[in-house]
Amino acid sequence: MAVTSSRAEKQPKSVWLTERPPVKRKADQPAGLDLDKIVAATVRLLDAEGLAKFSMRRLAAELGVTAMSVYWYVDTKDDLLELAMDAVAGELDLPDESDEQADWRDQLRHLAFEYRKLLLAHTWLPKLLGEYLNFGPRSMAFSNATLRVMARSGLSKQSTSGALAAVYQFVYGFCSIQGQHRARCRAEGTTLDEYFHRVVEAVQGHPRFAETMELSADGRYAREDMSAEQMLDDDFAFALELQIAGIEAMRERQRAAAKAADGENKDGKDGKDGKDGKDGKDGGTD
Repeated sequence: MAVTSSRAEKQPKSVWLTERPPVKRKADQPAGLDLDKIVAATVRLLDAEGLAKFSMRRLAAELGVTAMSVYWYVDTKDDLLELAMDAVAGELDLPDESDEQADWRDQLRHLAFEYRKLLLAHTWLPKLLGEYLNFGPRSMAFSNATLRVMARSGLSKQSTSGALAAVYQFVYGFCSIQGQHRARCRAEGTTLDEYFHRVVEAVQGHPRFAETMELSADGRYAREDMSAEQMLDDDFAFALELQIAGIEAMRERQRAAAKAADGENKDGKDGKDGKDGKDGKDGGTD
C-alpha cells in the first residue's frame, strides 16, 4: 500500500530514517573534513560546554571551517545531535554473549553500570534521550543486547519490556539527577563533595530537619569518611540489586502461577474424562 503524503508527514523524523545521497566534495570545501570528524568535534564541544551553548556556528569555529561546510554533511542540527548520541553509544562495552554459562544477572549488572558510566560521562545525553529517537546502529546494539540478556532471565516474553524499563529508567533517572548536580557544581567552581557538606552544615541545628538528619546519620549519610560520590555509588549498586531481586521474584511468581494453572487444567480434564472413577457421577464417593 502506498503511503499517502499526509501520513508520511506524520512519521517521526530522524537522521536514521532519511537516506541522504553521498557527499560530493567541491573545490571550495575544506580538505580533510568528513562526517566522522564533525561528529567527534560535536561530542567534544557538548562534553566541554554543554548542550545550551552548542550551535552549528560554534561547531564550525571549532573545526576552522564555515557553517555552510558543515551543512554539506548534515541537513540540520537535530541530525547532528542524533549522530552524536549514537557515536557515544559506541563506548558501551557489551557482554560476551557467546559464553553460554554466563549468569544473566551479572550481564545485566554490567550493562546497567555501563549505561550509568555513559550518562555520567556525557551529561548532555539524558536530555537528548528524552527528545530524539535513539535507534542508530550502536544504540540498537546495546538495546538488542539488553533484550537478549533479559530473555535468559526466565521472565515471560510479555514481561521483558516492563522489566527492562524498571532497570534502565531507574539508571536514567538516577544518573540524570547526579549529572545535573555535577554540572551545577562545576558551574559554581566547587565539587559535589564540597556542595554536599555545605548543605549538611547549613541544615544542621534546624528543628524541621532534625528527623531527616537523624535518619541519614543512622543510614551512614553525612559521615566524614565517605564522600558524596561514594555514597551515590553505594546507593546505585544497592538499588540495582533491588531491581534484579524484583525480576527474580516476579519470575518465580509467574512460574508458580503457570504451575497452578497447569494443575487446574489437568484436574479439570481428568474430571471430565471420568478417569479413576472420578467423573461427574462417581466423584466424591471416596
